[in-house]
Amino acid sequence: MSYTLTDTLLIALAAVLVIEGFGPMLFTKKWQQYLLQMSLQPSNQLKTTGGVLVTIGLVSLLYLI
Repeated sequence: MSYTLTDTLLIALAAVLVIEGFGPMLFTKKWQQYLLQMSLQPSNQLKTTGGVLVTIGLVSLLYLI
């Protein structure tokens, strides 16, 4: 079976949703504490962290595709 780019992206999105859902489902209290700690971080630090994660993701995609 061959997948189109759209199919592959939707499969990847679904996998991310499943993986991300395990945290709040299995570790509810720790997840709440984590989100509280994240909400107390300075905006600039969150933007920098998000930018680093996006950059790592894009570079990884370039090597994988």
